[in-house]
Amino acid sequence: MQNDVVLVTIKGVMPTANGCAVFLGNDNKTFVIYVDHSVGNAIQMTLNGVKKDRPLTHDLIGSVLLGLGATLEHIVVNDAREGTFFARILLRMENELGKKIVELDARPSDSIVLALQQKRPIYVARTVFDQVEDMTEILERVLKQQSEQPDTDEEQP
Repeated sequence: MQNDVVLVTIKGVMPTANGCAVFLGNDNKTFVIYVDHSVGNAIQMTLNGVKKDRPLTHDLIGSVLLGLGATLEHIVVNDAREGTFFARILLRMENELGKKIVELDARPSDSIVLALQQKRPIYVARTVFDQVEDMTEILERVLKQQSEQPDTDEEQP
């Protein structure tokens, strides 16, 4: 599996007019997946370690997996067609009858939240990683602009 996938991390989550831009990448390249606001917020809350009063959908899924004795091995963003990304969640299940790997089709956004919550690796298929546009400079420019903006939460005199 080493050569056909690339390990990535979340480099940033930025709100957009229609949702959120999730920047994923490694030291060589960064690309973006656009997600809806609710999943973008779930990704950001997970990254920030925000504790929720009540479980959200992704928390519920994690609890169900735990209850069934399944563990999330990793996720793979395995395809991209016409601007739409696809992902697979790989689960390991072990019981008295043996071991089993279950592979599920899922939206990358949901897969990312689950992987972050379970502290599991996020991979991108090499073919997908090679074809996506490198957004490293754009992310760096946005992060620089954000750091230069004055904090609007401070009280004005």
